[in-house]
Amino acid sequence: MAENAKPPPQLELFNSMTKKKELFEPRVEGKVNMYVCGVTPYDFSHIGHARAYVAFDVLYRYLKFLGYEVEYVRNFTDIDDKIIKRANEAGETVTSLSSRFINEFLLDMAELQCLPPTCEPRVTDHIEHIIELITKIMENGKAYAMEGDVYFSVDSFPEYLSLSGRKLDHNLAGSRVAVDTRKRNPADFALWKAAKEGEPYWESPWGHGRPGWHIECSAMSAHYLGHVFDIHGGGKDLIFPHHENELAQSRAAYPESEVKCWMHNGFVNKDDQKMSKSDKNFFTIRDIIDLYHPMALRFFLMRTHYRSDVNHSDKALEIASDRVYYIYQTLYDCGEVLSPYREENMSVPVPAEEQDMVNKHHSEFLDSMADDLRTTDVLDGFTDLLKAINSNLNDFKKLQQKLEQQKKKQQRQKQQKQQQAQKQPEDYIQAMFALETEIKTKITILGLMPSSSLAEALKQLKDKALKRAGLTEELLQEQIEQRAVARKNKQFEVSDQIRKQLGRQGIALMDEPTGTVWRPCEPETE
Repeated sequence: MAENAKPPPQLELFNSMTKKKELFEPRVEGKVNMYVCGVTPYDFSHIGHARAYVAFDVLYRYLKFLGYEVEYVRNFTDIDDKIIKRANEAGETVTSLSSRFINEFLLDMAELQCLPPTCEPRVTDHIEHIIELITKIMENGKAYAMEGDVYFSVDSFPEYLSLSGRKLDHNLAGSRVAVDTRKRNPADFALWKAAKEGEPYWESPWGHGRPGWHIECSAMSAHYLGHVFDIHGGGKDLIFPHHENELAQSRAAYPESEVKCWMHNGFVNKDDQKMSKSDKNFFTIRDIIDLYHPMALRFFLMRTHYRSDVNHSDKALEIASDRVYYIYQTLYDCGEVLSPYREENMSVPVPAEEQDMVNKHHSEFLDSMADDLRTTDVLDGFTDLLKAINSNLNDFKKLQQKLEQQKKKQQRQKQQKQQQAQKQPEDYIQAMFALETEIKTKITILGLMPSSSLAEALKQLKDKALKRAGLTEELLQEQIEQRAVARKNKQFEVSDQIRKQLGRQGIALMDEPTGTVWRPCEPETE
């Protein structure tokens, strides 16, 4: 933590139930219980899933940074119509298919550096708890059985739709629900479904069957976190019907049931159109990280506030990738220069200018995060620190060269008198240590510090840039050599054409005394 830093301000979070930001005060001091609805594992996870789980990972990490002990539960809906259909098409069991895609999902989460939740329960391991909860709802007169199915009676629960604020449309059954004329009210939803021929089933008081979609989260959240817990999260598409129905089920069974703060993240759109498989503008996490570094995708998602919709575009991903490269390259360059001094115990204080900058950044970071996790401002806030590192690096290298020249000319004594008011090497070193520590600490809190070395992360970013450009390192080097020959022969039009073409492909060339080097960049327009 920065010197003389103020304590973190109290966290405020937007509560979807009250439609306003509220001071976050956990039920038990020092402890937070959080439940986030997980995936239905029948296919590879898409960028919308990444949106949700990166958003709640940021919250999870920040709560831990604040010193809370967090119980984070995220489930897997491993029995569902879509899983059954896909398993039948693939000629495999429901368990085999769902387990396979659960493993794929966990690989994606690891790539995005989403910390593993405390617990990741599967619906099929909690059928007993689900049956107990349905039984309790029925005993309280809030549900009814019919030919092996069990339905929740929305008319028996006056609070229904208090979360979404919708009006009860008797013709609206909600997503994933087929209209059933046997129901007392068309809006009644299934708690238990009678087994169909060839489907997996479990024994129950109502015959062979399986759980409805909504009941599982009510049962598992109560089992792991109790009937009253702090945070329940998910995408805003879950507000209705899923979370609305969860709320009704839980309170119908146990009236004391309560979620202190409902949180919902925005959608991901493609070029301002909502993503959907039918429109073929749909991307899996794998699609994206095949061409972009996972931290570029994480940065891109965090660049938009979690409650707003993210607009996915190649340009936005290129900008995010370029930004991540700049952060890592700056930290790498800084680390290389500071490497010989890390074991030295310098008595020189951090220069006032840089210390003030670090303190200011630390304070603004905490203020932004405390205000409903304003990650957009947080990410923009690194700019000044990164510029300051590069400025110090350049000045430090110039000073080193100057001192080296003076040493050779044996003029040190004379020059020292003139330099007493100027920054000395130790000042630059301390300034860079302070700036480096501040950036690394904060991007670690945000989950953006690469799990590999900075050198490896930079290489991965360059490899992805080459792939997007349709080049290999060898082909690129050939073009760099062709350009060098053209420049030597004063064919500047040819050399400029090569540079511009590479720029359009997202490759920036830089001519240095030792030769031409390259780095990824945002593709230049015509």
